[in-house]
Amino acid sequence: MNTHDPQEPAGGPATGWWTEAVIYQIYPRSFADSDGDGIGDLPGITARLGHLADLGVDAVWLSPFYPSPQADAGYDVADYRDVEPLFGTLADADRLIADAHARGMRVIVDLVPNHTSSAHAWFRAALAAAPGSPERQRYVFRDGLGPDGAQPPNDWQSTFGGPAWTRVDDGQWYLHLFDTAQPDLNWDNPEVRAEFLDVLRFWLDRGVDGFRVDVAHGLVKQADLANWQEPQEILSSGQEVDKPRPPMWDQEGVHDIYRDWRRLLDGYDGERILVAEAWVEPAERLARYVRPDEMHQAFNFEYLLAAWTAPAQYAVITRSLEATDAVGAPTTWVLSNHDVVRHASRLGLPVGTPRPNGIGVDDPQPDAALGLRRARAATLLMLALPGSAYLYQGEELGLPEHTSLPDEVRQDPTWERSGHTERGRDGCRVPIPWEADAPSYGFGPTDASWLPQPPLWAEYALDRQRDVPGSTYELYRTALRLRREHGLGRGTLRWLASGDEVLHFGNGPLGVLTNFGTASVPLPEGVEPLHASGPLDDGLVPTDVTVWYRA
Repeated sequence: MNTHDPQEPAGGPATGWWTEAVIYQIYPRSFADSDGDGIGDLPGITARLGHLADLGVDAVWLSPFYPSPQADAGYDVADYRDVEPLFGTLADADRLIADAHARGMRVIVDLVPNHTSSAHAWFRAALAAAPGSPERQRYVFRDGLGPDGAQPPNDWQSTFGGPAWTRVDDGQWYLHLFDTAQPDLNWDNPEVRAEFLDVLRFWLDRGVDGFRVDVAHGLVKQADLANWQEPQEILSSGQEVDKPRPPMWDQEGVHDIYRDWRRLLDGYDGERILVAEAWVEPAERLARYVRPDEMHQAFNFEYLLAAWTAPAQYAVITRSLEATDAVGAPTTWVLSNHDVVRHASRLGLPVGTPRPNGIGVDDPQPDAALGLRRARAATLLMLALPGSAYLYQGEELGLPEHTSLPDEVRQDPTWERSGHTERGRDGCRVPIPWEADAPSYGFGPTDASWLPQPPLWAEYALDRQRDVPGSTYELYRTALRLRREHGLGRGTLRWLASGDEVLHFGNGPLGVLTNFGTASVPLPEGVEPLHASGPLDDGLVPTDVTVWYRA
């Protein structure tokens, strides 16, 4: 593990606000409900921006709030230039952006360019038009196989389960890598490219500071739509280092699209950014999305998926920094988001357990205490790394996954399309608790909640943790303050000597030590502990604890 030169730098200097920013993801329907209908909304978010300012984040990223039938929680967009009435109005969006800016926070919005909703005007026009028409050429329509065209054009599967093709009344088939209500756009069509440049302008002109690009690796498909024999994993590229790229993911043509977008953003004041959601391996391949003339950031999912062991963490951190340094880009770090089991629960499963796509009441249950202990240690480790860090709403409260959610209330299309074999992502999307004794735990003014909240939410509520020494909320708030004060985001990582069950590095004036082993370990002699994820044991660092110290 310690083959790396202890003094060799593995990080790069900062070049823009995004290179060291802490960015907080808001899932609008589950953050704050202003009107009591049980669904979070933009006015609710605006009313809670003070929490994020107090926490100390630099920017917020909003999951989709556009008009949508909500077949996939808003990732099926029917109109890219408006706001879904469930969430408010364009005026509410403008007010949110202005209020965030007034508090010193930037705003990133989600962009969903791989597919539209089947309710989008373009797709309705495509269904009404003839095969081969300009309307159909905006999407991926093909004739079927077999003498009567009754077989799909190829063997591709949806990432949500089932075939990736649906047949329409005149016999043609359309591609949907996700739900049937999410038809894939044809990015070889200049009209599609022009449309999204205009969508970018629309939101840039309203003041947004950037875009998180959904399925950024999926826009361009291999021209021959070749069969793909491998299983299509849920929310993963399915790609391994020693295998060819799947024909639906990570094709070379996506990079030309992002160069066009980058040129557009560079013409605006204020350092607007593009963030890639690209489930791409290895790290060197992902780094191609953040070359100087493409995107500014790409989510580091390899880090999110890394096992909770010192060698695994060392390897992924080193590989990530080396890959992004090679293209002059910052590295991003993330532990939870709206698509994965919350890390306070994921880390409570035995080390080496494959990442579950949701957890139900009859699934193996995480060890809640162990999961939170490791989650706190993982968070302090992550926030000490040079680069940009992403937080998911509620993780600052230590929220676990809702693992006892009744199956009959699940709304993630994964649950139905997988034939009830994948629980899906609802468990990490449950509305978060603000006040222990309020209706819906302060989520809204009534007891209404679009997904039921578990009774244990009360103990995690913000008002039970604010100003309470040792609480997870205060752990985060202190960590973000110290991270900013000591410039950790723009620092340089240097590995320090340690045993095989310890991760030990320096960044700026601080040292960071995480103990993955079963026995407590000492800090270096003569250092001053500054912040820790858990209590120390007579000066020793116990198992699953991270310490920041000053030399």
